Amino acid sequence: MTDLHEMLLKVRQGEISLEEAESYLRRKPFEDMGYAKVDTHRRVRSGFPEVIFAQGKADEHLLAIFQRIFADEGEVMATRASEQQYELIAARLPEARYDKLSRIITCVRSARQKRGCIAVCTAGTADIPVAEEAAQVAEYFGNYVERIYDVGVSGIHRLLSRLDVIQKANCVIAVAGMEGALGSVIAGLVDKPVIAVPTSVGYGANFHGVSALLTMINSCANGIATVNIDNGYGAGYIAAQINRVAAAEA
Repeated sequence: MTDLHEMLLKVRQGEISLEEAESYLRRKPFEDMGYAKVDTHRRVRSGFPEVIFAQGKADEHLLAIFQRIFADEGEVMATRASEQQYELIAARLPEARYDKLSRIITCVRSARQKRGCIAVCTAGTADIPVAEEAAQVAEYFGNYVERIYDVGVSGIHRLLSRLDVIQKANCVIAVAGMEGALGSVIAGLVDKPVIAVPTSVGYGANFHGVSALLTMINSCANGIATVNIDNGYGAGYIAAQINRVAAAEA
């Protein structure tokens, strides 16, 4: 059962019995699989189902968790997944899809209608894998995404040429490595929240993203918040929450 409201509607329409509904409500808010406790009520609490972090998981654990969430929710996403992990899952769930760039596996029975607008911007082309993680997470949660790539501050006219699109979005994700200045520049040009994502792209003094992280958290621009280095998932999730509120109020 994917949603409490959906379950109540099914009771009213006679599709499930009161006993089945009661059985659902009596379930624990998680399913203990021994090696994992799948959060079966996360959608009820937060509006979004649980997402799997695939990196480092044993094959048998990942496969079982993936299948369990898909059976309960009708959709499932795994981030930071390898191609080998995808092949393992696809052997059991042929409808699963893998994006090599973002390293995301998804399996969805029915696509959601996309709402609102989130702009995902990158400073350079090398930042796109992290940006795609953010964009695809936001799309998975039912949000419309505009991708605006390679608009870094070394050629700021590129950014200004797409400013009209960026300013119409309900929130903006700014993904940048090197010195990480893109988030500050965008935050000074829009009246919506900006989520800055530092990437590990850069030369030695970039310290694998630390220099970009420090730039972003020390920004003097207003309305900017920063997630961890290469954390496209975190940015996509926060943007989905912001856009959900904005789209509901529109």
